[in-house]
Amino acid sequence: MSRDPHSGLQRVILDTARQLLVSEGYAQLSMRKIANKIGYSATSIYLHYGNKDELVHALIDEGVDLLHDELHAAHVGSEKPLEQLHAMFMAYIQFGLGRREYYEIMYVLHPEYITRYPAEKYRKARRNLEMIASAISNGVKGGLLEPNDPMLCANLAWAQLHGVVTLLSSERVDKRIPADTLIHASSDHLIRSLLKNPTLAEV
Repeated sequence: MSRDPHSGLQRVILDTARQLLVSEGYAQLSMRKIANKIGYSATSIYLHYGNKDELVHALIDEGVDLLHDELHAAHVGSEKPLEQLHAMFMAYIQFGLGRREYYEIMYVLHPEYITRYPAEKYRKARRNLEMIASAISNGVKGGLLEPNDPMLCANLAWAQLHGVVTLLSSERVDKRIPADTLIHASSDHLIRSLLKNPTLAEV
C-alpha cells in the first residue's frame, strides 16, 4: 500500500507543485506561484519547505516510495526469479506511464537545475535497483541466468525500461506497434538477454 505521510495543506502544496513542474518547468516554478494557485500566502508554504529545491526533493522522495511499493508488490508476488523480473519490469513501465508527473520529476527533470539530491535519499532510491538485482542474483544462483554482475544488469535493465517509458510517453513509437505489444516484448527481450539458454525462456 502506498504511503502518504502528508495531509492537509502540505498535500495540496505537493500536488500543486507537481502539476506546475510538469506543465511549466522548473525555471518557472516559484513558491509565490504555488501560493497563488492554492490561495495561500508564500509564507504558509515556507513553513513546510525552505525553498523550491527542498519541495522538488520531497516530490522525488514521494515518487521513489510509490515506485518502491509497486516494485515490492511485484517482487513478492512470486518466488520464481523470471516471474519476479517480468512482474517488476511491467510494474516499472506501468508506474512510468500511470504516474507521469512523478516519473518526469524523478527521471526527466534536468539535475543541473536543482540542488543535488541528498545522499541519504539517493541510498533510499537505490533500494529499487537492489530489488531487481536481487531477483537477477537469485536467477544466477538457480542456474537460469548468466553469472554477470547483478547490479550492473539491473542498471542496464533500468536504462532500457526508461527508454520504453519515455518513448511511449512522448508518443515517439511507431503507431503500427501497439503499446501493449511493445511493453511485453521489451520485458521478454530484457529477460532473454540475461538467460543462459534463451531458447528455454517461458516468461
